[in-house]
Amino acid sequence: MVEWATFKGLTNYRESIARMEDQVDAIARREVEEQVWLLEYPPLFTAGNSAAPDEFGSHLPFPLYRTGRGGRVTYHGPGQRIVYLMLDLNRRDPDIRQFVYQIEQWVIDALYDLGVMGLRLPQHTGVWINVEGEDKKIAAIGLRLRRWVSFHGVAINVDPDLSHYASITPCGIPDKGLTSLAQCIGKICMSDLDAALKNRFAAYFDKATAADVVDSA
Repeated sequence: MVEWATFKGLTNYRESIARMEDQVDAIARREVEEQVWLLEYPPLFTAGNSAAPDEFGSHLPFPLYRTGRGGRVTYHGPGQRIVYLMLDLNRRDPDIRQFVYQIEQWVIDALYDLGVMGLRLPQHTGVWINVEGEDKKIAAIGLRLRRWVSFHGVAINVDPDLSHYASITPCGIPDKGLTSLAQCIGKICMSDLDAALKNRFAAYFDKATAADVVDSA
């Protein structure tokens, strides 16, 4: 079983990361079930292992956290759905490239159910939307593996303040724009995205039936 937890309100970043790492270790020891967490953060930036100093200035408007995930620098904030995936690839296919591909396709399928045509770009990870001939990013992926258990995950723009990206070079890509579900299809509830993600999850990751979504403080 894969247990889903929805965190209400805005979550403390440091506390959630510490809790996630403890959960990953417990999953690796087969002490607890795998987890998918759905949450939102207050405005902040995170820098992955590949982030370069020139991707963010020295006077950022929000806190910057250096994290152990893959990828570069990005923004998190209200209106963005963070999806943390704590899945044991030993129980599936221990192939990180295939795993990233599956995550992209999972998000693409969920967006399709909401009326949005997502796509992948061969040279860039994540999920993109073509807006009047320009490819704009709607979902970023940053992962880490420990004993083949994944953590961190996906950030999907539902209706964040996209101007908050202005202080960084998102994902280290200077020539690509950003978009959100709100820009594509108008106002949408976070719960609608959550339902679409859950409905599409089993096709790519679950050999059992996903547990019901539960709320977590």
